[in-house]
Amino acid sequence: MFAQVKLADAKPDLIYLVTVVLAFLEGPAAGAMAGFFGGMAEDFLLDQPKGITALTLTLVGYTVGMLRQYVVTPSPLLPVLVVGAATTGAVLFNQLVTFLLGQNTVGVGYVVKVALLQGLYNAVLTPFLFPVIRRVAESSRAKKVFRW
Repeated sequence: MFAQVKLADAKPDLIYLVTVVLAFLEGPAAGAMAGFFGGMAEDFLLDQPKGITALTLTLVGYTVGMLRQYVVTPSPLLPVLVVGAATTGAVLFNQLVTFLLGQNTVGVGYVVKVALLQGLYNAVLTPFLFPVIRRVAESSRAKKVFRW
């Protein structure tokens, strides 16, 4: 559904959003794992060079998970800002690696515009999807067992 929503040559990327939210909720290990598997899935399902998105999302998931340790008083606006900034940075990093490997054929202005718009779109979707992802993450955690 979101692949059809395109505005100014950019569309929201839910794999980036899910990776950042999981990293924010669960920490660096879960964020890196979600980023790797989500990135590999995106690379193999779309006709892209293999591994670039997986590398990008693994690094983003780990970084956001590490930054979570420094959040003392989370506000409801913080996940929106984190998702927007992390998505923008991830898209720019992805395009930088693509350029360094000789796969990129678009200009810098276009890349920056798309990165900012994708970050904005994901930030707008965060208040709607954050509670859903949090509930799924909480239900998938192992239950603590108390033994006497």
